[in-house]
Amino acid sequence: MNNNIKRIFDEIELKDRIILAALLAFLWLFLFIFQKYIPVQYSSFIILSFLTFYALLLRTAEFHQKRKFKKNPPKLDMTYEPFVSILIPAHNEELVIEDTVLNMLSVDYEKYEIFVIDDRSEDNTSIVIKKLSEKYPRVKYLIRDKDAFPGKSAVLNDAFILTKGEVICVFDADARIKQDFLKKILPCLSDPETGAVQARKVISNKDISFITRCQNNEYALDSHFQEGRDCIKGAVELRGNGQLIKREALIGVDGWNNFTITDDLDLSTRLHLKNWDIRFCSDVEVYEEGVTDFVSLLRQRRRWVEGSIRRYLDYFTEVFFSKDISLRVSLDMWAYISEFVLPVWLLSEWTIQGINYIKGQEQHILSSIAVIFAVSIFFITGLVYGIRKYNKLNRFQSVKQAVETGLYMLLFWIPVVSFIVFKIIFMKRTMYWGKTNHGTEPLTEIVSENVTGNEPDNSSLSI
Repeated sequence: MNNNIKRIFDEIELKDRIILAALLAFLWLFLFIFQKYIPVQYSSFIILSFLTFYALLLRTAEFHQKRKFKKNPPKLDMTYEPFVSILIPAHNEELVIEDTVLNMLSVDYEKYEIFVIDDRSEDNTSIVIKKLSEKYPRVKYLIRDKDAFPGKSAVLNDAFILTKGEVICVFDADARIKQDFLKKILPCLSDPETGAVQARKVISNKDISFITRCQNNEYALDSHFQEGRDCIKGAVELRGNGQLIKREALIGVDGWNNFTITDDLDLSTRLHLKNWDIRFCSDVEVYEEGVTDFVSLLRQRRRWVEGSIRRYLDYFTEVFFSKDISLRVSLDMWAYISEFVLPVWLLSEWTIQGINYIKGQEQHILSSIAVIFAVSIFFITGLVYGIRKYNKLNRFQSVKQAVETGLYMLLFWIPVVSFIVFKIIFMKRTMYWGKTNHGTEPLTEIVSENVTGNEPDNSSLSI
């Protein structure tokens, strides 16, 4: 890391620390004042009312949109067929990358290219993708130098300048899609105000263990919220795997941010700040391999939480004070941020109650329990709805899996968020993002491998 990059990195780190420390101080001041002057039961009532209002807003918007589309189906431009550049970053992915590329080559669409980017792999990934490029002219590759800037964002930026697509489509190295993926999702980008669209993510190995089943249910909950946010034209977010972005939108936000560990969330925020709409396409799926052990899951979620919190700190002023962002998107972002505020709120509440108990002062532990109950009902209700809708389970199984998934989320969500808050304030910021291992379990067969070979060309690039 050269001196200029290190300086930028240190400035971002210092800014994050100051903003987060100030927000925590404000939260504690608010809690002390709140408990001193406002009846305790009102805290639970306020939080419960907010969660109920947000849930009803999303559900009502979804119901209204469904009725409206039934009478007047949306007029998507089915003739919208831009040239698409598919980017697949790969770091030590020799076990899965060939099958992934073959899967992409089976797509029923003519105008596209595939760029596989070997990001400083230490296995045989580069050898595999070179052979694929020799066999299939549509497949191009990029080999990054060993001392290249780390991170998925830097990988995508390096490849972006080599592409010619009007639309950039990003997949993980273990992604699987159906043949009609592009034909079904591209019309969602035809609106000039839409800058990006996200497909619905599904865990392909969901049936092998409790952990993978819970991950798939977690994705169903996320899809439930994403679809609701799409209905109100709120702050829909990209999810990395199965995301499509218009070239002009990417250029408008200067590409991906090299200094983030969650390229998708950071890009989502910057697109919204430039007033681009992001759509969620629930009827188009992208399948990926769920992690199979708790340590890997914890490492993955730690990165997601840290990246999500840091992007709000990085763009704090723009998110909360920019006049360019629409009111509905801004309010929706506030609602989403509460997902990270609540764990800190609860721990702060418990700490204050503990201090009061030690001092022999009045404490209101029942109010904290009521808040936990309200939050649990909110997420479990969303889980039941999402599991019923997307995973097609009966009521009994939906409720059963929603409760166990809710407990699974509770076990790591509060500790992970709390640790990340501590890390941002007291520890050094790093670019280590905790790679998810792929190829450890067989993936569900999604599409047939009806790939037609072509004569090799000389279009591959190596840097």
